[in-house]
Amino acid sequence: MSPILFNLYSECLTKKALEGFGDFKIGGQIIHTVKYADDLVLLAKEGKVLQDIIDKLNEIGRCYGMEMNMEKSKVMRISRQPLSVKIMIDQKQLENVEPFKYFGSILTNDGRCTCEIKCMITMAKATFNNKRILFTSTLDLGLRKKLVKCYIWSIALYGTETWTLRAADQKRLESFEMWCWRRMEKISWTDRVRNEEVFY
Repeated sequence: MSPILFNLYSECLTKKALEGFGDFKIGGQIIHTVKYADDLVLLAKEGKVLQDIIDKLNEIGRCYGMEMNMEKSKVMRISRQPLSVKIMIDQKQLENVEPFKYFGSILTNDGRCTCEIKCMITMAKATFNNKRILFTSTLDLGLRKKLVKCYIWSIALYGTETWTLRAADQKRLESFEMWCWRRMEKISWTDRVRNEEVFY
């Protein structure tokens, strides 16, 4: 089946299955799903509503000759008091997850982005250290700054569109930025050079 035909097929299936459901609103509009290729994320405020959506989707899916993959299906409750949710498909309970990686983004059950930010900073630092010769060479400082923005910041800030920054997260990113500039200019923490001086 071609990707376009599959997308039309799955769109028709989910529209039919989710008709009349939905209690999750963003900007005043009811959102049932988040879709990407053949992945589907179902959204609901309550476990019972989610169970009803999954039952209906499973029923309509069978009419279309499609089955849910139990191995790939996971459940996460995002809340201040994360508790597990009991969601069943054919008398089998879906696995509850706390952190979950979805297309490069780490979703956590507390709804915070700290874990993902730490992960991105760690990957960016590893890339910086692997290319250290390039960033600390005798190349023009302006060129080295452009290289850092291109190769390092693109890794560190991947997925920022979905982040909800808290003050601690912002401070962590600013510290990483100073870490880059200090390493690039070979300024040690013991040199007693203030951050403002590093920028200029």
